[in-house]
Amino acid sequence: MTNIAAYSYALAAAGYLLLVLPVLSGWSGRNQRGTLSAACLLTALWAAWLAWDASHARFWSAFTGSLEILRDGAWSLFLVALLGHWRSEGSRLPFGLRPSLFAAGCAYLVLLGAMLAGHFRFELLNALGALPVVTAFACLAVYGMLLVEQVYRNKTIEERWAIKFACLGIGGMFAYDFYLYTNMMLFRELNPELWNARGVINALTVPLVAASMARSKSWSTPFVVSRRVMFHSAALFGSAIYLLAMGSAGYYLRFFGGRWGTVMQAAFLFGAVSLLLVILFSGTFRSWLKVSINKHFFRYNYDYREEWMRFTRTLSERGPNLGDRAIQAMAALVESPGGTLWLRSDAGRYETRARWHASEADTVEPANSPFCRFLESTQWVVDLDEFVARPDKYEGLAVPDWLLEYPRRWLVVPLILHEKLFGFVVLQRARSPLKLNWEITDLLEIAGSQAAGHLAQEDAANALMVARQFESFNRMSTFVVHDLKNLVAQLSLMNANAEKHKDNPEFQRDMLETLNHSVQKMKLLLQKLSRTENAEKPLPLAVEQVVRQAVALKSAFEPRPQLVVEVPGMKVMADRERLERVVGHLIQNAIEATPRDGHVMIRLGRREADGQPDAVEIEIVDTGEGMSEEFIRERLFKPFDSTKSAGMGIGVFESREYITELGGALEVTSRPALGTTFKVVLPLYHEAAAATIS
Repeated sequence: MTNIAAYSYALAAAGYLLLVLPVLSGWSGRNQRGTLSAACLLTALWAAWLAWDASHARFWSAFTGSLEILRDGAWSLFLVALLGHWRSEGSRLPFGLRPSLFAAGCAYLVLLGAMLAGHFRFELLNALGALPVVTAFACLAVYGMLLVEQVYRNKTIEERWAIKFACLGIGGMFAYDFYLYTNMMLFRELNPELWNARGVINALTVPLVAASMARSKSWSTPFVVSRRVMFHSAALFGSAIYLLAMGSAGYYLRFFGGRWGTVMQAAFLFGAVSLLLVILFSGTFRSWLKVSINKHFFRYNYDYREEWMRFTRTLSERGPNLGDRAIQAMAALVESPGGTLWLRSDAGRYETRARWHASEADTVEPANSPFCRFLESTQWVVDLDEFVARPDKYEGLAVPDWLLEYPRRWLVVPLILHEKLFGFVVLQRARSPLKLNWEITDLLEIAGSQAAGHLAQEDAANALMVARQFESFNRMSTFVVHDLKNLVAQLSLMNANAEKHKDNPEFQRDMLETLNHSVQKMKLLLQKLSRTENAEKPLPLAVEQVVRQAVALKSAFEPRPQLVVEVPGMKVMADRERLERVVGHLIQNAIEATPRDGHVMIRLGRREADGQPDAVEIEIVDTGEGMSEEFIRERLFKPFDSTKSAGMGIGVFESREYITELGGALEVTSRPALGTTFKVVLPLYHEAAAATIS
């Protein structure tokens, strides 16, 4: 039995330690704060010491008796402070105390001194000489019960509502002590069962005192025990009581089971622990416990800060299935096990978008149906069970038959976005009975609006992604059209000169080369449009060959471009086709901006800068019209902005984008009527460095 006593008193110690936390953390009942905290701490110390004694096969000692006197005195002092009438006018006693209170205090001190002075032990209670001490403890219990009666009788009706649970708890504690000690006085011995149950009795007074603290405005506390802590504490407290009861039952099975006693005890305890684990991990039980705690211990059903953080965190998680997470977040608010989401489609009807722990539902609801119009106009959360029982509660509501037949349907939560019905969620019945009130409906309505915003954002992101895909394709098509325009210009110029130079063998060779190059480029452009080409991979290539090819393709134009190679053999990492197109476009622009008697010069050299790696520099200089600084700054690199009548305005933009992609830079200087200089700067490729890296 010592183990049962140890568990019993340890449970009481843990309960009062939990109770003292909000008192010490800022309980606003200043007149009783010190006395209540002292009473809780002394009770916890007393119970802990008794648990320690029981675990070492000791029932009592002089120190335990002293702690019990201090515990009774602290609770009595708390009751006196709660009563408020502890002073008497004209009293000459210290602090103006009433004579009766002063006498009671002296009696406590005398009994405490006698207990500490002697070596009183529990075994001596069987002797007749211990009877006065037992009688003194019984008198202390009677005095405590009288104080409880005085406190309750002298309070108003409103104050009684606040303190009645505390009076029941403290009064029950003193009443049980009175019964214990009078039983000892009657039978001249201690009843072990009564002694063991005393710890549990004291533990059961904890929620009663806590309930009184939560109910009174004068006892209100800025320290708020979170629902999570209360939930886990209640589960732990209940588990401890359950295990204590099961341990007691197992003890009796072993005691009366004879040869099978040990087997029966082991099997029973294993089954009891398994049942406890099943209950603790049951969603229905957890839901019931959470609803019960919110209903009986808190003014509001929700801790809005915690709920909103959890709701937002669920919706903001990474990954797909936002619809499932939206249902899950709203279902958690009302302990619903699942639900289904309907969203409005482009066809003007509400279709199933997501399901979370719910059955298949492919039903489609027209957007102009009476049901959808009712949800949009009222923005109400509809309780379908209430609608079936009382159709007049939702005036004008017409629920479709498919929804009434939907398995376990319970709540319809509208998703309102910009005063329009974006969709709705049908939640299944809660795991535990939950009465729908104004607080729950308001929370669901605002949660529906929040979920609608996230879902609309996802739809907008998907639409934007599709639009960007089309934009990317259209942009590529634009570049292709731009290249085709240049090819058409080359072929048109060649066709114009064919009649004049058709007998010239050199012209014929150039014409064939130009036609072959144009055909190859057109094939590449068709591959891009059909998206059959492989991704471009930059490769080391000789810059001189790329530039010479670009200059050769423009040799039929006037003024004819001139190439000067200052440093041969340089290489860069790039795609040959794209780099040639960039250089060719810049040369083409220079030719078009320069009169026939002008000059277009291309220089291929090397740039060296302090602290920077070597770079290849392709300089294109013309003596054409030139550009102003304002034009270069605001219009030159702006796509689809061109001064040419047939131009598209994307050539320079594409050139700069690709050069930047290669890690280079496109520099331009120009003066009106004097000409323009473009410089293409690209990182120089070093074979030795590349081999070392690889």
